[in-house]
Amino acid sequence: LNGFMQEVAMKKATENAEKGKKFLEENAKKSGVDTLANGIQYKIIKKGEGAKPAATDMVKVHYRGTLIDGTEFDSSIKRGEPVFPLNRVIPGWTTALQQMPVGSKWEIFIPSDQAYGPRGNGSIGPNETLIFEVELLDIVTPDAKEADQK
Repeated sequence: LNGFMQEVAMKKATENAEKGKKFLEENAKKSGVDTLANGIQYKIIKKGEGAKPAATDMVKVHYRGTLIDGTEFDSSIKRGEPVFPLNRVIPGWTTALQQMPVGSKWEIFIPSDQAYGPRGNGSIGPNETLIFEVELLDIVTPDAKEADQK
């Protein structure tokens, strides 16, 4: 049975990788979609004027994550957790958010190799291409966070 399950998982991983590749190829042709290093695509919904975060910064964001079929797997708004360190998220996030000025809202299309890769994560299948709508609200200085906790 175990070998069978592995085979099913590998088939799913291959399917997801192919679907994702096709989706990104089509998406790249759309108006307003640009591509960063590592194949990460983005579309600017709202252009911000603020500073851009460094990979080591804490950021405050609103985001919604979906699979390419539109299935939502995460939402900071629903969870109410908009603050986290940029270097503790998937590589695609770290790369894309460093390009975003505070106040921006982007739609980011992340290839699986810049997301969770072949292992997936919870409701995210193996080699799944992810779409995030991200609004960068602020760069949080550590001092401000400590002051909040006092």
